[in-house]
Amino acid sequence: MLEETLRRGLEEMQLACDNEILQRFRTYYDLLEDRNRVMNLTAISGEDESATRHFLDSAAPLLRFPMAGKRVIDVGSGAGFPGLPLRILVPDVRMTLLDAQRKRVDFLGEVCAALGFEDVRCLHARAEELTAMREQFDYALARAVARLNQLAELCLPFVRVGGAFLALKGPGAAEELSEAERAVRLMGAQVEDVFDYAVPGDALQHNIVVLRKTAPTPKQYPRRYAQIKKSPL
Repeated sequence: MLEETLRRGLEEMQLACDNEILQRFRTYYDLLEDRNRVMNLTAISGEDESATRHFLDSAAPLLRFPMAGKRVIDVGSGAGFPGLPLRILVPDVRMTLLDAQRKRVDFLGEVCAALGFEDVRCLHARAEELTAMREQFDYALARAVARLNQLAELCLPFVRVGGAFLALKGPGAAEELSEAERAVRLMGAQVEDVFDYAVPGDALQHNIVVLRKTAPTPKQYPRRYAQIKKSPL
């Protein structure tokens, strides 16, 4: 059952869990399952799989990074991961959800309305075009969006100097980081850490790559996405 898996998992991760949190995850899950029948939002379904591989995995940044009061942008949010679970768990995080597909942003808005999250911004835009939000966030997050050499150029411009980009990755994180070293440096950042974490109930290896912003990103970045994809830095 969703609630039991979440309660057990969050307690194992030493994260807050109460009935209000569980009810909000239930509302989120029910909407996700319903809309996924026609919108193809996620390949993962079922209560236990969703609780483990979506909700608990999205909570992993909280193992190292307190987000209360922080300005956070979830780039390529898709069905809302990791941004919406983090907002459920941290009521005063200042969350922005960004996605390039209108149908996904409409879904995110629907979930936020159902959860009463009037403070969450759901933006329909491409990351490389959102120049008005350069260096405004304490953290940028991305999960299952693209390889790190592309993500660094898309996400680090959003991060203020002193903040960090947290990339939620699987077992290939070390290889991706090696090919992304130049992009990270050009964006004004440095590798602070790559830490592995366990998701209760999931045997897969998980990593978060932490890229700390140490200088402003040069104005010529990010480039257009077609160029980023064709010729990663």
